[in-house]
Amino acid sequence: MPGMAKATRQELGASAVFAPDGSLLVVTKQGEHVMLYRSSDDGKSWSAPTAVNAQPEQISADGENRPKVAFAADGGLLVSWTRPLGKPYSGAIRLARADDGQRFSPPLTVHKDPAEITHRFESLLTTPDNKVILAWIDKRDLEAAKSGKKAYRGAAIYAAVSTDGGRSFQPEHKLADHSCECCRVTSAIDADGAPLFMWRHVFEPNERDHALARLKPDGTVESVQRATFDRWKVDGCPHHGPSLAVDERGVRHAVWFNQKDGAGRVFYGRLAAGSGIAVEGQRQVGGPRAAHADMAVAPGKLAIAWKEFDGERTQLRGLMSADGGDSFSEIALAATDGASDQARVVRRQDQLFVFWRTEKEGFRLFPLP
Repeated sequence: MPGMAKATRQELGASAVFAPDGSLLVVTKQGEHVMLYRSSDDGKSWSAPTAVNAQPEQISADGENRPKVAFAADGGLLVSWTRPLGKPYSGAIRLARADDGQRFSPPLTVHKDPAEITHRFESLLTTPDNKVILAWIDKRDLEAAKSGKKAYRGAAIYAAVSTDGGRSFQPEHKLADHSCECCRVTSAIDADGAPLFMWRHVFEPNERDHALARLKPDGTVESVQRATFDRWKVDGCPHHGPSLAVDERGVRHAVWFNQKDGAGRVFYGRLAAGSGIAVEGQRQVGGPRAAHADMAVAPGKLAIAWKEFDGERTQLRGLMSADGGDSFSEIALAATDGASDQARVVRRQDQLFVFWRTEKEGFRLFPLP
C-alpha cells in the first residue's frame, strides 16, 4: 500500500556438512559475509561464527541459491556461493578454501567469463581423487542468441573443474543448452565414480522436466539424458530444483517437483541407468502442499525430507526406506509458524540427519531412525 515500506524477504538459505571429527558445520549469509558455524554437540550449541570472506561482498542466500559447504578429498574445507552483480539476475560463482578448516584463503571466481550476466545456482561436488567440480546456470548463450536475434530456450549449464582440491580451476565448459533459469542444480557420484549433475531442463517445445548429465574423468560431458517424464508445460521457472543420491548398490534415487495431471507435486523415483533413462517406482511425496524435498543415502537407508504448509504452520516431514525405495515410513519431525529454509538431509558415517533453519527456532538438527 502507498506509504508502507516493503517487507524485507528473509534470506535463511543455509547448508550443513559433518566434519571428519563428527562436528556439524553450517554456512549461511550474515550481511555481506558468508559465516561458518560449528557445533560439537549435534546442534545444541554453536561456536562463534567465522567469516569465510574477509572482504565484504554481496551474497545470495535463498533456498534455491544458498551458500554450499563440502570437504575436498585432501581435507580442505570448501565454501561456495553466488555473488550478485549490478544487473538483475546476474551473478558470479565464488569459492573459498581453508586448508586447515579454519583460515580461508581469499575467494576466487570459479569461471573465466567476466560478463555481468547470470552465473548462479551452483552445485558443489567433490570426488575421491581430489577433484572439485562446480556446475551452474549460465546465460552467456542466451545473451549471444539475443544479440544475433535468434531464439533460445532457457539458459545453459556450465561447469568448471579443479584438480588441486579447489585451489584453482580450469576454464569452464558447457554441459548442456536449454536449462531452466532459476531451479537449483544437484549432483552425486555414480556407482563407478563418475560425476552426475541433474537439473530442470526445457525440452522442446516447452516441457520443464529434468535432465541428467554424466561426466568423463576430465569433467567434460559423457552423456546428457532426459531423467523425468511428467511433461510439465509451463512458460516460466518454478524455482524448485531436484535432489539426487546414489546408494551403495549403485542405484540412482531422485526427488523432484513437477506438475502432473494438472496438480503440482513432489515425486520420488529411481533413475534406471541405460541407453535411455527410465523412472522406476515413481511415487508422490507428501501432500498437495509438499515442497522443496531433499534426500540422502547411507548403507541400508534412504531418507527424504521436505516441508509442507498445513494451513497454519509449516511442517517438516520425512520418509525413510530400508529396502532401496520399495517402501517408506513417514515421520513428523518439527513445525514452525515463521519463515523457514528448505530441509537438508546430511550424513555422518552410517547415520542420516535432517538439518532445518527457521526464523524463530534457528539451526536445528534431527536424527533419523
